[in-house]
Amino acid sequence: MSYRETGALSTAQSGVEINKVLKNTYFLLGLTLTFSAVAAVTAMAMGMGRGMSLAFFIAGFVMLFIVNKQADKASGLFWIFGFTGALGASLGPMLNAYAGLANGPELIMQALGGTAVIFFTLSAYVLTTRKDFSFMGGFLMVGLIVAIIAFIANIFLAIPALSLAVSAAIIMIMSGLILFDTSRIIHGGETNYIRATVGLYLNIFNIFVHLLSILGIMGSDD
Repeated sequence: MSYRETGALSTAQSGVEINKVLKNTYFLLGLTLTFSAVAAVTAMAMGMGRGMSLAFFIAGFVMLFIVNKQADKASGLFWIFGFTGALGASLGPMLNAYAGLANGPELIMQALGGTAVIFFTLSAYVLTTRKDFSFMGGFLMVGLIVAIIAFIANIFLAIPALSLAVSAAIIMIMSGLILFDTSRIIHGGETNYIRATVGLYLNIFNIFVHLLSILGIMGSDD
């Protein structure tokens, strides 16, 4: 076999492996999002309080590190469902608060629809153009750190305009991360579908939460 044939075979095998990671990632992402939604609805039905919500959020944060450590093992699948289920359940009190508003159910559906449109549009763009967005990594990380600092500061300042700006910034950053994470998968930068799923799940989770926050703030002005 010639060098050219060997190279072509290697490229073909690499392409098959990337497609496999991509397929497994989207399949697992669909399952974890469904499981997370079920956990959120269950938490709403149980009338979960804010204290329990915080406990689930902290548990999910802890499990995030475990998932990344176990991602190369079969047990990683168990932990990723624990992680996404805990984060989903942590949304219970927030969703109940919005659902109690006159236009609350409509706001929640708008946030879900908007999140879906953002994710599918950006993912389709990367998959269609095959562009490499790896150059955005550093910029997105800096932006995320600044947004987190502003978010924490606003817990004490409680400025509605700042809350709106932070939520908008986080949505933009998470949208950029969808481009970045999807690009890494299709260009072979991420070969573990469990880690890839975690990244995309967090992007979607944060877009939904902050889009709902923006819709809630804007809706309260009506």
